[in-house]
Amino acid sequence: MVKFTSILPRAAFIALATLSSVVKADPLAVTSPSSSIWWVAKSQNVLSWTCANTTFPQFTVLVANSDPTILVSPLAIIAQQDNFDCSIIVTQDQSNQAAGQGWTILLANPLNNTDVYATSQPFEIKPLGSLYPSQVTPTANASSASQTGGASGSSPSPTTASAALSNKVLGWSVLAGAVAAVVGLML
Repeated sequence: MVKFTSILPRAAFIALATLSSVVKADPLAVTSPSSSIWWVAKSQNVLSWTCANTTFPQFTVLVANSDPTILVSPLAIIAQQDNFDCSIIVTQDQSNQAAGQGWTILLANPLNNTDVYATSQPFEIKPLGSLYPSQVTPTANASSASQTGGASGSSPSPTTASAALSNKVLGWSVLAGAVAAVVGLML
């Protein structure tokens, strides 16, 4: 009986270590805008992020610029956003920043905006009336590589979404199995 009880804590530890590697949450990341997906000033723009498996249920959306003559400190454009949406349309009232480069989106703690969960790649805000990234073709402007980026990476395809759901179900199945094994060892 002594050997069984000394094995039990070790088995429980191994099972919990396995669980933590399976159920590990993905970091929150901004996928659009990016260095190849810009916004258009005073227009509706798409904001998208990774939302499957992150530990942040809500966040504040802030916009910042690397040039302090354009914007001194980050400015909240959406006070509280639910994470499960994965993307939203930012209205022209929310995206009324000046055209220019060096812009970033910050996803931050709603109670403490200095606690930043994710920062986008620097992106450009083009002048009002400019084409959106999905409207620009490589032949329309072959000299500018930054304008050839399309919106193809901004939303997951049905196949990708199905694979993500399968991975999530598999992860929960492994978790349930490991918990059952630990409980079985304890009995």
